[in-house]
Formats: sequence, structure tokens, C-alpha cells
Amino acid sequence: MYFLSKEIWFPSVQEASPEGILAIGGDLSPERLVLAYRSGIFPWYSEGDPIIWYSPDPRMVLFPEKLKISKSMRQVMKKSEFSITFNQDFRNVIANCQHIIRKDQGGTWITEDMKVAYIKLHEMGVAKSVEVWRNNELVGGLYGIDLGTVFCGESMFSTESNTSKLAFIFLVQKLQKARYKLLDCQVYNEHLASLGAEEISRKEFLKYI
Repeated sequence: MYFLSKEIWFPSVQEASPEGILAIGGDLSPERLVLAYRSGIFPWYSEGDPIIWYSPDPRMVLFPEKLKISKSMRQVMKKSEFSITFNQDFRNVIANCQHIIRKDQGGTWITEDMKVAYIKLHEMGVAKSVEVWRNNELVGGLYGIDLGTVFCGESMFSTESNTSKLAFIFLVQKLQKARYKLLDCQVYNEHLASLGAEEISRKEFLKYI
């Protein structure tokens, strides 16, 4: 286990624990966060706890060409009840991700410090969002880190059925058109697996970033 100081560096991801924990401490400066994502590392911790840095093995990813859209979702997409935008309301997306109530989750992992840090990354053009609207009301969305050929998904939310899926599908289709290599989903999630995400080894994942 490594304890980080003010120096901006990370140990080799090969040093991570079986649970994927690599290091503790440091800060959420833009420089450190960008280095983390480009090294296959991300922060994940709760309010009041020290910053914990992860690099899990295996890694959950979605190759854009493997996206699965169910018949029911295709019907939702055809109805055109929602409008979808890209990178138009990042602040509200991350705020909704922070406060949305999730099943089997006692609290949010998006701390106030983390929200401020990712807003800074957004202002730098690194963190981006997808928004889903109904009648000019934000009803779903997601945000993540854009590394140029890899998009690292961070969190999503929905206040109406299927809107987070719509945001996800829109993003993946956009990434595929732009020839991105993959969408990083970090850790296994049954919901994302149903959309085509799969686990690969950390070693293989690192080849893409």
C-alpha cells in the first residue's frame, strides 16, 4: 500500500491489491487526475475518508462496436420523446449524479471536493457530459473523462426510466463514429453488461490508454 504526498506520481498498477487498491492520499488536482486516468487509475472513496486510488483487474470495458441495444430500447429511441445533447450542462449532470438515490447504496462517492475537481477538468476540456432532456428538463445523463481515444465513464443518473441508458447509447454511438478504442466502465456492473460491456485483464486494458 502506497501513501501519496504532494508529489504528483503513482506507483506501478502492478502493485495494486487484489481488490484493486493502489494508493491512498494525495490530492485531486487536475494534473494528478489526468495522470491517474492516463495510467489506468481512478479515485473512489466516501466523504470523510482519505482519497483512495484504484486500478482493478479485471477491468470492465465496452468496445463501441459491441454495443447491444434491446428491442425495447430501440422502441424508446424511435418515439423521440427525449432530446440528447453532449457537453452542454456538465455542472447539473454531476450534481444529479451526486444526489441521486441508488438502490443498495448508503451514500454518494461523489464528494464535494471531487465535484469541484471534475468541474475544473470540464473547464479544461477533459471531463465531458451527456444530457437527456424532456421539455427542457434534465432527466438523465452521464459524465466521464475524455482521453482522446478512450472515454472513462464515471457516473450516470436518471429521473425517468431508460434515460441513463439513452445517454449511454448516445455516447457509445458518438465514440464509435469518432473511432474511439473503448469506453472504460471500471468495475463489473450487470446493467452495463446487458449493454455489451465485458471484463478484460488490466494488462490488456493498459494497451489502449
